[in-house]
Amino acid sequence: MTTTESLDLASASTRAPRRPRQRISGTTVAGFPTWAFVLFFFVVPLALVLWYSFGYKPDLFSAHANDRLSFDRYGEALDATFLGTFLNTLKIGLLGTAICLAIAIPFAYWLAVKLNPRYRALALALVLVPFWTNFLVRTLGWQIVLSPQGFLSDTLQNLGLIHGRLDILYSQAAVQLGVVYNYLPLMILPLYVAMDRAGAPLREASADLGANRVRTFLQVTLPVAAPGIASGCLLVFIPLMGDYVTASVLGGAQGNMVGQLVASQFNTAQNWALGSAMAVLLMLFIAAAVVVVGGAALLIRFFVRRARRVDFTAAGGAA
Repeated sequence: MTTTESLDLASASTRAPRRPRQRISGTTVAGFPTWAFVLFFFVVPLALVLWYSFGYKPDLFSAHANDRLSFDRYGEALDATFLGTFLNTLKIGLLGTAICLAIAIPFAYWLAVKLNPRYRALALALVLVPFWTNFLVRTLGWQIVLSPQGFLSDTLQNLGLIHGRLDILYSQAAVQLGVVYNYLPLMILPLYVAMDRAGAPLREASADLGANRVRTFLQVTLPVAAPGIASGCLLVFIPLMGDYVTASVLGGAQGNMVGQLVASQFNTAQNWALGSAMAVLLMLFIAAAVVVVGGAALLIRFFVRRARRVDFTAAGGAA
């Protein structure tokens, strides 16, 4: 070996190892559309709404200006009208979510457990049929059904169930009925998936241990379906609180919701700053309501599990 070759080998041994090129993983590439969708259709619009909320309406013919930033629009938004409408919206949202849950639990149980598997696909398709129609068109359909001159009013009068025309349209009751109809499938689908996941072996094991059907449902099927219940409640409650189409079409002046106030500031008053402040406050209030209800649910679950806990040490000492 020559002197030159030995020097080359020595320099190669002392040289730092070459780092391999970082390749973009397939997971990152596959997830890019999701991140792009979240960025352009959630993060950017939310940032714009937040930015507009610090501005003001400069004159009658301009919608917004942000050359002077302040929190004044939040003070204007937090008036008696907004707070009263929000409480009314919260009442409609909580009651609508509870009604959807009360209807979806037995229906999803029947769909996942009792119905013949050959007909489940058809039943699920029927649940999804309302989503094949535009949201506004579905709500306008209820306006026709609940009309005092509609067929439902005539049918109830012919059956002797009511005396006079049906007087439910343009009221809070009509809004409540409309939101339950529009958001019920969003509660049924996650509950069906969760109850179907419980499977027959768990129910059979519960029956082998001496539990009847009611006890099996309460202590086996329902706890396993708890994640589906939580998902369904979130899927119904959050969009319901921001809904303004149902309230505008079926509620009139008596069924106002916060979404109508926000929409009126953007579309009618052309005050984007105040409308953005209302939208931000609405999102904050919805998040606070979700946290409070979720914390209460976790606290109830903790006490229920604590009450059902078995002390094997005490049982062994007693034996």
